[in-house]
Amino acid sequence: MDYNATTPLEAEVVQTITEALQEAWGNPSSTYPAGVKAKAMIKKSRESVARLVGGEADDIIFTSGGTEANNMVFHTAVEHFWRNWEAAQETHRHLNENRVFPHIVTSNVEHDSVKLAAEYLQENRKADVTFISVSQETAHVEVQDIIAAVRPNTCLISIMLANNETGVIMPIQEICSRVKAMNKKREKLRILLHTDAAQALGKIPVNARELGVDFLTIVGHKFYGPRIGALYVNGPNTRTPLYPMLFGVQGLKYFWVSIISALLCFYQAAELVTNNLLDYEAHMQKTRLYLEERLKAVFKDKIHFNSHYPGSDILPNTCNVSILGPGLQGWRVLSNCTRLLASVGAACHSDSGDKPSDILLSCGIPVAVAANAVRLSLGRGTTKADVDAVVEDLKETVQLLC
Repeated sequence: MDYNATTPLEAEVVQTITEALQEAWGNPSSTYPAGVKAKAMIKKSRESVARLVGGEADDIIFTSGGTEANNMVFHTAVEHFWRNWEAAQETHRHLNENRVFPHIVTSNVEHDSVKLAAEYLQENRKADVTFISVSQETAHVEVQDIIAAVRPNTCLISIMLANNETGVIMPIQEICSRVKAMNKKREKLRILLHTDAAQALGKIPVNARELGVDFLTIVGHKFYGPRIGALYVNGPNTRTPLYPMLFGVQGLKYFWVSIISALLCFYQAAELVTNNLLDYEAHMQKTRLYLEERLKAVFKDKIHFNSHYPGSDILPNTCNVSILGPGLQGWRVLSNCTRLLASVGAACHSDSGDKPSDILLSCGIPVAVAANAVRLSLGRGTTKADVDAVVEDLKETVQLLC
């Protein structure tokens, strides 16, 4: 029950690898059959991923993963700011009074690939960054807090679509609507809008156009696909600026990460989500609710759900829970379970030892409760029998530790 960390390749995805390895080994720039086949597969994959997020094929830029995609967004926002700075000075002369840097707004519960990119820019005086705290009542950012943080030099707002630890879904559509209204008055200093949708894809419907974002991060291994990523860009270098971090190999539009088999896997994984999402979502929701019922029945008032917040929607598969009591820290419980495979939080924080999750603390969870947290994230194939086995395992482990 750690599917928010990663997922295995679906059987249909595995079956597509052989074709790519045998028939599409060529350079997609080449005109001989293997190259033509490779180019056609890239096109096929790009179209499929575009359908997954409600975009066009030309909007999809393949990357090595979510980290590269997120860093590309931050790089683009800063580069675009400086390229438009001279023209903007004429409109915003008051910005010349002090040394001004591009300004970025993000939240305090982002994935490290956003958080650390923002911190790097701030620490190296390449940008000013405002980290907006999530509400301790709803566990999501409040739209008015985002809007209040905007400055004349704000160049980017980056807020995740769904949190990887709590499963809480952020109000991205409303944020984008409000910011676009502001952008109509800004002209040269337009605010770019980005959401990291890694945890949401494959679990809930995601449509970039409906959300209103300029950039949307896609990660294949979160929805039973390959360990690569993609970046949706709403009209690359037409409607939305995009600047490369790497130079060579045909440029951004034809970036192919050298592994055609992975791109074909991306195609198959995206098609499965597009065709079956409603079934996936309903199954995970039903199974998660059963899991929560069983946990409450067994542990009664000793259970605390760290993913339940009034008025907030959450991912259908995510149950962050603490079993209350001394000696029941999450890492201790998991290390003594014989069947349950899960985590205490984000995989990128797995080296934090027994320190409570900063994400949960930011959401208002008390330290003692956060220390006992276990994140249970279900997959497409998780059954009620799996839930029963896990709850029994937790029950036996708690009896052992107490």
